[in-house]
Amino acid sequence: MAMKEFVISEAQVETAILVGLVTKAQDERKTNEYLDELAFLAETAGAEVVKRFTQKLDQANSVTYVGKGKLEEIKEYIRSEEEAEREIGMVIFDDELSAKQIRNIEAELKIKILDRTSLILDIFAMRAQTANAKTQVELAQYKYMLPRLQRLWTHLERQGGGSGAGGGKGSVGLRGPGETQLEMDRRIILNRMSLLKERLAEIDKQKATQRKNRGRLIRVALVGYTNVGKSTLMTLLSKSEVFAENKLFATLDTTVRKVIIENLPFLLSDTVGFIRKLPTDLVDSFKSTLDEVREADLLLHIVDISHPDFEEQIEVVNKTLADIGASGKPMILVFNKIDAYTYVAKAEDDLTPRTKENLTLEELMKTWMAKMEDNCLFISARERINVEELKSVVYQRVKELHVQKYPYNDFLYQTYDESEE
Repeated sequence: MAMKEFVISEAQVETAILVGLVTKAQDERKTNEYLDELAFLAETAGAEVVKRFTQKLDQANSVTYVGKGKLEEIKEYIRSEEEAEREIGMVIFDDELSAKQIRNIEAELKIKILDRTSLILDIFAMRAQTANAKTQVELAQYKYMLPRLQRLWTHLERQGGGSGAGGGKGSVGLRGPGETQLEMDRRIILNRMSLLKERLAEIDKQKATQRKNRGRLIRVALVGYTNVGKSTLMTLLSKSEVFAENKLFATLDTTVRKVIIENLPFLLSDTVGFIRKLPTDLVDSFKSTLDEVREADLLLHIVDISHPDFEEQIEVVNKTLADIGASGKPMILVFNKIDAYTYVAKAEDDLTPRTKENLTLEELMKTWMAKMEDNCLFISARERINVEELKSVVYQRVKELHVQKYPYNDFLYQTYDESEE
């Protein structure tokens, strides 16, 4: 009973409206960046964004997320598009909505409603290839659905009627079919979740056994925000093709490869990318995948330096690593996509203070290298710029860690010369 409630799986392209809030904690610039990312998520899921709505509020409306006037504005836009025979497929909100909010918005707009969490879950469901990933995604979907079940049965209201001991509206003795169905669904989902958790526990055991049987090798894990080029770098270092494309969450399953640099073998794993507002249910469900990160000896934190908000992405990854208990490990910050980096040069007569957008790549490199000392590299995996320097640094770090961890292990291979291939 695989739950694929999270739509956008049809072959035709559906059109979508995005809705976000400008709040005290999230200014207009940040809201627009979040909506850019939400648009990328929608595109990854197969939808085309045709309109964005934002509203300034102190905090989200607990009943309808946006205010009554803004909801009416969205409703009018949907109606005008339908009259022009341009049907809107869905409205996507940039935060997780409660069951009550979804119910009220649907009642008003009479259209499919998604939130950021359900959109990410849908992409994960589309991306899941192995039994492990499918099980993890299905469990996360059920966790998301459980508190929102009620809205699926609003057409079956609790029924009253008659008189006497068994009747009357709201009487204790009478239960309508809606409630019965709801309870039945809840029980089915809880049973299914229990089964999935058992299955994941078995997968965890198998994965733990696999990790133990990998021999005395240092483990290096690639971590980072989604779509920063981890899989491209994995392909470069391991010399074996790993699926990579310019879409969010191209990698769900952890790929582990044995890599040899010069005369030193080690294990390299590519892991699922992190994202802002990542659903906690996904973090919980993907425990066995994230164990590769927890048990790694060295982390390569890959950053897309061409992204205008890369510093916040670094913070998101660091916070997620702390949440899963993987902070404090040796880490190298690898700034990727230096070939795509752009900056805005200031005019000579412009006396306003320089911002991050005005820094050249060289200035940015100096800033981060001063901050991170020698734990910082700048590369382009696609253009193969400074990849040899990266290999050299990784070799040194892995060698140091190997000597510490396995002091009596004769691990060095015969020198491997690529020119002899």
